[in-house]
Amino acid sequence: MSKKPSQAYIALGSNLENPAFQVQQAFDELKQLPGTQLIRRSSLYRSAPVGKLDQPDFINAVALIETLLAPHDLLKALLAIEQRHGRVREALNAPRTLDLDILLYDALHFQDADLILPHPRMTQRAFVLMPLMEIAPECNIPGHGNIAPLLAACHEQKLERMKESP
Repeated sequence: MSKKPSQAYIALGSNLENPAFQVQQAFDELKQLPGTQLIRRSSLYRSAPVGKLDQPDFINAVALIETLLAPHDLLKALLAIEQRHGRVREALNAPRTLDLDILLYDALHFQDADLILPHPRMTQRAFVLMPLMEIAPECNIPGHGNIAPLLAACHEQKLERMKESP
């Protein structure tokens, strides 16, 4: 009997070296992960930086995948994709060629030194919630509830949906 795949939502972001291209490439690389299928992807969104403001705007998106990879194995695979894109971790909220985060993995509520699920700051970030709502409007975030009121609470964060569509 084969294992049933898990559903995971992945946040993608970039603000260096042609960010839209970086995110588009990452969508393609998610399809290449072992035992993984890209099920749905959002449009691209432009957002202002958070925390460290003196840097270029970000391009953000969210993908839904089905995967046979366990959460930590998925995290390792995402970090490898970031490294192939030249990701350097200098400081928190620093500019980056590519950032890939596991937002949700099934309905798992989990925390250890390497991984926290659901992603701990996702409910406060319009640049995560808007693309997530685009592909999963009925999404419930474990411990937080339905996505719509969470997104409404982020109404002051400005996002621009890019003309390029998936």
